[in-house]
Amino acid sequence: MKRSILILSGLFFLSSFSSVLAQDDFYDVNTIQEIKITFDQDNWRYVLDSLRFNGEGLLLGSVEINGQKFNDIGVRYRGSRSFQPGNKRNSLYIKLNFIDKEQNYQGQQSVKLSSALRDPSMVREVLGYEIARQYMPAPRANYTRVIVNGEYYGLFVNVEPIDDAFLANHFGESGGTFVQCAPNLVEEEPPGCKSDVFGSLQYDNSAKCYLHNFVLLSESGWDDLIELTYVLNQEPGAVSRVLDVDRTLWMLAYNNLLVNLSSYTGRYSENYYLYKDGQGQFVPILYDLNLCFGSYKNTGVGSDLKLKELQEMDPLLHLNNPDKPLISRLLSNEEYKKAYLAHMRTMMNDFFRHGEYAERAKELQGLIRKAFEEDANRYYSMEDFDASLTETIGKRSRIPGLKELMGPRTAFLKENALLSVVPPEVSDVSVTRRERFSSEKVTDFKIQARIDKFPKNVVLFYRFDHSMPFDKVEMRDDGQHNDGEAEDGIFGAVVKPRDGSTSVEYFIYAENAKAVAYDPPRYMFEQYTASLEDLNN
Repeated sequence: MKRSILILSGLFFLSSFSSVLAQDDFYDVNTIQEIKITFDQDNWRYVLDSLRFNGEGLLLGSVEINGQKFNDIGVRYRGSRSFQPGNKRNSLYIKLNFIDKEQNYQGQQSVKLSSALRDPSMVREVLGYEIARQYMPAPRANYTRVIVNGEYYGLFVNVEPIDDAFLANHFGESGGTFVQCAPNLVEEEPPGCKSDVFGSLQYDNSAKCYLHNFVLLSESGWDDLIELTYVLNQEPGAVSRVLDVDRTLWMLAYNNLLVNLSSYTGRYSENYYLYKDGQGQFVPILYDLNLCFGSYKNTGVGSDLKLKELQEMDPLLHLNNPDKPLISRLLSNEEYKKAYLAHMRTMMNDFFRHGEYAERAKELQGLIRKAFEEDANRYYSMEDFDASLTETIGKRSRIPGLKELMGPRTAFLKENALLSVVPPEVSDVSVTRRERFSSEKVTDFKIQARIDKFPKNVVLFYRFDHSMPFDKVEMRDDGQHNDGEAEDGIFGAVVKPRDGSTSVEYFIYAENAKAVAYDPPRYMFEQYTASLEDLNN
């Protein structure tokens, strides 16, 4: 028996700085990329302002990415609320396949560059995505210097687009229903539609209501989205048929823990995609994290939160809010609520209890300090940059320092009754091997684990192929399921291979009266594995 790390990258490693020209990973966080854009127009700022103000038109140009030249690309400013005509800098979108539909850089046909608005630390997005990727599908992100017509335009965050390439990488295909949450905050809702629904996934009266708040990125799928909202709101007991509940709970726990309110959890229920995977379940994918760690402060209930309110934000925020059904409907289920709190506990233990996030933030700032200092168009001073981890920045925007927010928040959550309960403890996980000198081979997987802290329900989730969904079987401590003596704290289950399978991936779910635990904690990316060949050697 061993653990198999399938997708999980290292938590916090910053290797030696390498040459941009030698870089073969466009999203390597250890290397600042270099993007040089060239336009024929000297007044390119005015043209881009005009194009963005009037829609999403692209300005033709050329680009050089880490020394590789691309002609006939299209560029526009990104963002809706963040875009400001006349700004010294705006977020950028580069369409490499604007004319040549096959043109790409390392498989990427577009480039999304964030200006890091309202982030004096310049680490919110990169750090936020690093944390998210340990538990759920989320974009890669790093930094790039951007030069336009020979002049340094600024240091930007280079965020992986959520597109077909992203979907294929995370789901093995990209042909499912694909929806972007994009609430229309300018125009009124169509007649007959609910008001102020935004991206909350409330069930509405007709397809035109969904058009107001969502963009369909696949060829079809409106009926799928409407079905999701119907089941979520009207038949929540059946929601697992249309929604990957576990991945949704990870996202919701992440948003709450990191005070990421420019998300489903905040006022506009925004900044996520939905993809219907091969199992017929929608999976949420978060994006736009420049306002996480409390830079945006409105939950949709009352006015903006003050610093202490952000630090002590309720871990069950919106539990009883019918306008947030993705939270209120899911967390009204006791099993789902325990899983949600377990996920929050896992992320807190991995990144916040011992200050790992703060050390990583310092490392990232050290990496980009010179490029940030040379950026004449930056939003914030070097003094703000240096103080941004420990102090509130800005007299009006009042952007909290990361440590100033998360230190007290972690302490608050550690003492919170919901999270201070003792979950089951899983240890001594093993699989029975062939006895020494025995000629009788092992033909199935007899899995055991010690479960302490008063477990009342233990389940083994297993699969024989990484592309398959997990099956499950109850683990028992009754002396009859490869578990030793009855009621000795050792739980067991037997899994019989099928269809010629010779290996298994598995994780354990354990529940007591107050909480649940998973082993391994990041079980969607890291599982225990065993093979018959290994067990018989």
